Amino acid sequence: MSTPSGAPAVTPVRRDAETTKAAILKAARYLLARHARADITLKAVAERAGVSPPLILKYFGNKDALFTRVMSFEADADALLDAPLADLGRHMTEHVLRSQCERGADPLVRIAFAPLHGDHGDIVRANFRAQVTERLADRLSGPDAGLRAELAVATLIGLGVMYGIARGERLRASAIDTIADRYGLVVQAQLTP
Repeated sequence: MSTPSGAPAVTPVRRDAETTKAAILKAARYLLARHARADITLKAVAERAGVSPPLILKYFGNKDALFTRVMSFEADADALLDAPLADLGRHMTEHVLRSQCERGADPLVRIAFAPLHGDHGDIVRANFRAQVTERLADRLSGPDAGLRAELAVATLIGLGVMYGIARGERLRASAIDTIADRYGLVVQAQLTP
C-alpha cells in the first residue's frame, strides 16, 4: 500500500510524544521538499509519519501551525552554529552530512524548494535569511560579514545537494570525518577574514 505521495504507508508504532512530534515534522519536511504546500494534506503527512491525522491536530493545532514550524530553521540553526568560530566550518560541514546520513534530513537544502510554495516560499526565504545567514553573519568579524556568511552557507547547500540529492558516489562512499576535514576548510575560509 502506498500513500498519495507515492511513499509506502508506514505501520503505526507506539511512541512517546516527542518522538511522535519529530516523526510528524520529518514527514512534513519530506513532503514539503517534494510538493507544493497547498498540495500536501494532513492525511499524507500522517500516513508518512505513521500516525493518525487527529494526532497531528493534537500536537500542532492545524495544518498552518504545522507548516509554520516546518518552515522555520531555528532548531536547525541552533545545531548548525553550535561550535566556536575557529572550528565552525568543519562543524557545519559535519552537521550537514550527519543530518542527511543519520536522520535523512538536511538542515539547509530545503531552502532550494522554496519556489514550490508560492507566497509561503517568501516565508521560508525570510526565515532562512534571519535564522541562518543573518545569525551567522552576526558572529563574524571583519569586512563583508554578511556576504561571507552567505557564501559559507551557499557552499554548504552545494555540499548538501551533492550528497543528498545528486548522491555523489565518491562523496557518499567517503567517511564523514574525511569530508569534514577537507570541506570544512573551504567553509572556514569564508568565516575567518
